[in-house]
Amino acid sequence: MKLNYKRTFFIGLAFLSISGFWQMYDSIIPLMLQNTFHLGETLTGALMAMDNVLAIFLLPLFGTLSDKADTKIGKRMPFIIGGTLFAVTFLMLLSAADRKQNLMMFLVVLFLLLLSMGLYRSPAVALMPDLTPNRLRSKANAVINLMGAVGGVYALIMIKMLVGTGDRPDYLPLFLSIGGLMVIAVVILFAAVNEKKIAGQMAEEERLLEAGRQKEKDTSSGEFLSGIAEEKTVMPKEVKRSMIFLLLSIFLWFTAYNAVTTAFSRYTRVVWHMEGGSFADCLMVATVAAICSYIPIGNIASRVGRKKTILAGIVLMSLCYFAAIFVGAYHPLINIAFAAIGVGWAAINVNSYPMIVEMSKGCDIGKFTGTYYTFSMAAQIFTPVLSGFLLENVSYRSLFPYAFLFSALAFVTMLQVHHGDSKPEKKKDMLENFDVDD
Repeated sequence: MKLNYKRTFFIGLAFLSISGFWQMYDSIIPLMLQNTFHLGETLTGALMAMDNVLAIFLLPLFGTLSDKADTKIGKRMPFIIGGTLFAVTFLMLLSAADRKQNLMMFLVVLFLLLLSMGLYRSPAVALMPDLTPNRLRSKANAVINLMGAVGGVYALIMIKMLVGTGDRPDYLPLFLSIGGLMVIAVVILFAAVNEKKIAGQMAEEERLLEAGRQKEKDTSSGEFLSGIAEEKTVMPKEVKRSMIFLLLSIFLWFTAYNAVTTAFSRYTRVVWHMEGGSFADCLMVATVAAICSYIPIGNIASRVGRKKTILAGIVLMSLCYFAAIFVGAYHPLINIAFAAIGVGWAAINVNSYPMIVEMSKGCDIGKFTGTYYTFSMAAQIFTPVLSGFLLENVSYRSLFPYAFLFSALAFVTMLQVHHGDSKPEKKKDMLENFDVDD
């Protein structure tokens, strides 16, 4: 059975629109909070953490609600369409609140905007496994990740082109470009993918496949044990210790990386004296470098192992954070460092979640998958507040020492991980190198 790449491309349009939105959100909203409403860095950081706080509650809620939904257009599509329409509407209102300098309106609209994004984020992600056979989901997830990367690059290009100079540029053109992308993507998705029909076909195929398996079990006495679910075992003490240190490492490297991505648009204006949307160049270089490095990183991990590849990624990012401490103004050579950061981040992301899965084999994989996301999300709630406090009360130049410190700590904790390091098999298909969880 082959993956339906055309259908997967259309399904990926939902994730493309989501990724484009969040890239814009992380870059622009802090600037609006600071330059329009003159909020301090600590309060700005707290507000930037709000989307992650809401996500902890909203993503499971709306994911579960969409599981139980049954409409003429499917389970997920109503949430995707409704969430997109609400989000685009509130995005336009957010621009109006910024122009009016109405803080109360801005905060209310911002909250409603985040609710709208939470409404369809989980259903959009769940659409792919709903409409893709289990054995083809790895390739499909690779396509989805590529689509998400395209959405992020699109947002950075729009920031570069449409954000003017000065303390209070007009963000409406940028918001229109992002809103337009979201609407067009979902309209094409809805027109091209009949969720209800495809889901019915999938269910019938799975039913026939399961019937065939059952028939084989009934006619082969030597295979009767294959129908018994694998008994879960207690995770050995030494493996649990490695799991704890890996989770700590995840928290620490997300603390470092998210601090930089959240504060970068403000940092470049204050310290590097960059104007308008020119800061997007660095982020675009990092994103493109990460995309280009997935395949070689997959090959490297298959040779030297996941742990060594992750450690190399941490070292690469730490060196770049350390070098950035001494940069007083923007220079084109900085893009080389950001390319290295993109490669390092890809090395970490490609290999960390598979190590969680490897260590939790025979135990509760779902439980530890949830724990993985809990630690990464907790870091993204914690770090905007703490790093914002340091930016406000110490110096803007504290950003990269902060990132370097937590990245270095991640290296130390990662050294204590001694399990889950089986060398992954070399990917049979190029696209499988993009199958990462982030």
